[in-house]
Amino acid sequence: MATKQMLLVEARGAVEWVTLNRPESGNALNKEMVDALIDYFEGLYEREDVRIVVLKASGRHFCVGLDLASGAFASQQRNPRNVWSVQRRIGRIYLAMRKCPQPIICLVQGAACGGGFSLALASDIRIAGESAKMNAAYIKIGLTGCDMGSSYFLPRLVGTSVSSELLMTGRFIHAPRALAVGLVSEVVADDALKSAAQGFIDDMLLTSPMGLRLTKEALNFSVDASSLEAAMAVEDRHQSLLALTDDAVEAGLSFFEKRKPEYQDPDTRV
Repeated sequence: MATKQMLLVEARGAVEWVTLNRPESGNALNKEMVDALIDYFEGLYEREDVRIVVLKASGRHFCVGLDLASGAFASQQRNPRNVWSVQRRIGRIYLAMRKCPQPIICLVQGAACGGGFSLALASDIRIAGESAKMNAAYIKIGLTGCDMGSSYFLPRLVGTSVSSELLMTGRFIHAPRALAVGLVSEVVADDALKSAAQGFIDDMLLTSPMGLRLTKEALNFSVDASSLEAAMAVEDRHQSLLALTDDAVEAGLSFFEKRKPEYQDPDTRV
């Protein structure tokens, strides 16, 4: 019940559209929403029926961050053990987003602050509405700006200079500059976010299911690879595996025959 209330999940074929559903609070992360996000993203790992996830939000804002004013987080006794427990539990969301094999397209409108900013950062593709503004709000409440993966994701997306500015000041980065520094792929009118996502979805669905999953895996590995040789070793492994599948043959035939491919997958037949 909590998942249905906090997250609205709509399946459209092999794509799931996941909506943060606390618009009255700016989609702030309370305990129930944290639990729902953990359950959803951790559950994706073995779900071959889902090829792509679109993460969006209802209401004016994407996610204003952790809900400090209500629920279990506010009532927790302030001691190191409890704070550590809450911190690690919320962090499971972002780890699961990176580990799940499905690409995640994030649609950001309004504010994406703190943990909401990290939801966008942990996604694979970000599309911003014209109203979007994002910040590492943690430092504004007496904490470090480095939280929920922000110190990992942000420098890899925009470099250390812009990351230092955003993490050390808590300043907002608005949609035009986010596009200029490569933080988002597109900026569109807020009411065009869904249609902008559909273009990415259509292109991804033309790829083989296993090829798409392994592309995300290789990208995540290569970001932290110790050398070019290490990154290429993973690429060689994936390409050699996929080249022998029926789906690779189908992809080639459909290209030359100018038609949409009909993939067999799962895991794919050889």
